[in-house]
Amino acid sequence: MSKPFVLGLTGSIGMGKSTVANMFEKLGVPVFDADAEVRRMQGPEGDLVDEIERAFPGTTGREGVDRTRLGAAVFDDPAALARLEAIVHPAVRAAREAFLRGHHAAPLVVFDIPLLFEKGGVEEVDEVLVVTAPLEVQRARVLARAGMTAERFAQILALQLPDSEKRKRADHLIDTGTSLAETEAAVARLVDKLSG
Repeated sequence: MSKPFVLGLTGSIGMGKSTVANMFEKLGVPVFDADAEVRRMQGPEGDLVDEIERAFPGTTGREGVDRTRLGAAVFDDPAALARLEAIVHPAVRAAREAFLRGHHAAPLVVFDIPLLFEKGGVEEVDEVLVVTAPLEVQRARVLARAGMTAERFAQILALQLPDSEKRKRADHLIDTGTSLAETEAAVARLVDKLSG
């Protein structure tokens, strides 16, 4: 059975990764969205709800996992976070493998994994695309989000590999600090290059 070329898509918060993922989809490239998969598994009747409730009592309800309560249960507790990751990561990996089997005939697929470098997964992709933007663009985008504060932004950045380090490790870079048209053109060029 043939295997598609697997491009890992990553980037720090506010860099435009979701926008770039949508551009790949518009060009017909199958995209596996790790965050969306986690939300599905933790949503109403999600596959992981019962297991998370057993590990972290009181963190779920009719709507699935209460992300605020679960976040409070694991925040600043490395052992609790490790327990949660031991539940979530194998399930996401299995979903990613099923996605790959379902798209085995595609020349190119994208794995959209926000913490690709931080949490591992680089060995599961053929090459890595890092979406980047100037710091002031990133900061403006993130602080425009509902409920976001400068302090929370700083906390999130502290958990992520610095953008400069991600860029060094990347096989491909797309700068989203330009116009949408320029970003779309860069994505289209990359699709042509990797699908060819």
